[in-house]
Amino acid sequence: MQKFDDILMMAVERKGSFGAVLGDIDAPKSADELAALDDSAWLACFAKGIFQAGLAWQVIVNKWDGIEDAFFGFDVGRCALMSDDWFDQLLGDTRVIRSAPKIRSIQENAVFIQSVAAEAGSFGRKIGEWPAEDYFGLLDWLKANGARLGGNTGAYALRMMGRDGFMMTRDVVARLVAEGVIDKAPTSKAAKAAVQDAFNTWHEESGRSFTEISRVLAYSID
Repeated sequence: MQKFDDILMMAVERKGSFGAVLGDIDAPKSADELAALDDSAWLACFAKGIFQAGLAWQVIVNKWDGIEDAFFGFDVGRCALMSDDWFDQLLGDTRVIRSAPKIRSIQENAVFIQSVAAEAGSFGRKIGEWPAEDYFGLLDWLKANGARLGGNTGAYALRMMGRDGFMMTRDVVARLVAEGVIDKAPTSKAAKAAVQDAFNTWHEESGRSFTEISRVLAYSID
């Protein structure tokens, strides 16, 4: 496995400058900053990723104001108590993506967020205090306990909300394969552990966030 600085130089050579590789990445939010985020913001972010799956992103952008209105600003308590009548109304509401499984997932994730917040103080507190060296554990927890938060949906939502972490995109996986960390996209416990160890190593070497490391790996691939 190459040193992180060597991979960074590969990315810089491809993109032309350090700024092109890392210049537009915001600093990840601290645990306290994540804890301060309203639970409704988490539900909205999960919903955005779930609705987007299988559709062009611009479709969700264009419909988003209507979606927010239809779900009452993603008020967690209200969504958690979604009645059958409201559910049926949403299935016929042209403001939203009229997919029964996706709409139902909003209620299920509201219940999930509400339950976690009751124990941790806020959903963001739980997310923010999850150990960085077990990021795959956080992704697996979201997949197991949330609704439709597997694949990259949960990881994208965490990134959008400011939690430091990595993405298993095609190019990131390609770099990890090139470095001999894995031989394909990680699905097994052993493969995920190997990826986590690699990110932990590069983080300790460079002092860079997992978000930055993830970007560098992706940009190092031709």
